Amino acid sequence: MRRRLMLVLLVFAVAAVTAFAVPLLLATAANRTQRFAQSRTADVARFATLAGEDRAHLVSEVDAHVGLYGDGVVVVDARGRPLVEAGLRAGDERVAAAVDAALRNQPQPAPEELRPWSAGTALFSQPVGSGPSVSGAVVLRSAVEPAVADIRVQWTVIALGALAATGACVLLVLRLTRWLVRPVEQLGAGVHAVAEGRERTHVDVVAGPPELRGLAEEFNQMSDALAESASRQRRLVADASHQLRNPLAALRLRIDTLAAGDPTHDPMVAELERLEALLDGMLALASADSTATDLATASTGASCDAVAVLVERAEAWHEAAERAGVTLVCAGAPPDMPVRQAESELAQVVDVVLDNAIKYAGRGATVHWRATRDGDLAELTVDDDGPGVPTEELPLLTERFWRGRTNDAPGSGLGLAIADRLTTAHGGRFAVGPGERGGLAVRITLAAS
Repeated sequence: MRRRLMLVLLVFAVAAVTAFAVPLLLATAANRTQRFAQSRTADVARFATLAGEDRAHLVSEVDAHVGLYGDGVVVVDARGRPLVEAGLRAGDERVAAAVDAALRNQPQPAPEELRPWSAGTALFSQPVGSGPSVSGAVVLRSAVEPAVADIRVQWTVIALGALAATGACVLLVLRLTRWLVRPVEQLGAGVHAVAEGRERTHVDVVAGPPELRGLAEEFNQMSDALAESASRQRRLVADASHQLRNPLAALRLRIDTLAAGDPTHDPMVAELERLEALLDGMLALASADSTATDLATASTGASCDAVAVLVERAEAWHEAAERAGVTLVCAGAPPDMPVRQAESELAQVVDVVLDNAIKYAGRGATVHWRATRDGDLAELTVDDDGPGVPTEELPLLTERFWRGRTNDAPGSGLGLAIADRLTTAHGGRFAVGPGERGGLAVRITLAAS
């Protein structure tokens, strides 16, 4: 936006300066040309008057003029015979044509308008006498260089003034653009910060149009309201989960007593375990939201070795995989791969992904995990050769409380949502999609350190 606005304003400023300077340049040249022509025409008229009245004085005047200006003057009688030749010959082709036109009392054409690059001479002629009593002609040849030199000086002054005006316009455009665009950029940065999860982001707009300053104040109020709402939501989830634990624990004691030796109560126990898992997931999700907000608000220097975490968690899940009839296989990893994430959080994310793969890949499936690095990015991949997930359900896998209908394995539908929140809190990317082996693939991309 800044560049487009500056371009439009600069083009308008340059066009305005040009529209003012060009006519001024042309008017200056035309005025100097006119004064040059009037001056030489007056000299020719004076010589024509002297030629008809006092020819003796004419010679001294012509000599003085030629000595002062360096022009050439020819005076002829009615038959074209030269009476005075000073710096110019009556036999020259141009002079002869001008003499002939003057003797026939033809009007003199206006000289061509001068420019800074003009050169050469201009001819001025006038008959001696008028009408049928023309008794001769005067022709004056004058160099245009003095007039052109004046035009060059005037054009230089105008050009410098135009450049100064353009420079002033550029400074004005820069200040105006900054005044208009900076509040917009600050608001954009604030919106981006809120989108990243930074709560209570404020925009301090001290300059700019009143409308944008008012918008900044409203944005700050909105940011505070969103932060308060999110905080209340997290507290509600955490408090509700904690408050439900005590009656749930008492209920479990009674159900365990009833279920001892009585298999008819097993479904009740299973539902109770599902409720406990749901409460644990809600607490974990509330913790993940709080952690993500803290990370977005304040930078952290936490890091860990992603390969070491992968190996350690794969070993921890090895026994559970055997019980489920699933094989865990390392598909390749470098000796070490430092990433910008706390070890405990990465371990929690890997646990969620491995647990999900073991549960849903199915007996006899193989789960492959690997770690790769590409420049400043590190990628952890867990994929299986199980039945996979229908394409239309893939975008829903990281939605909270969503569970597919293709598997009856226990779960709360919060695991992948928690893993996604913890990963994106560090600026990473959590992607779920079809794998190369036909099943599901989870790719965790983090910044390498």
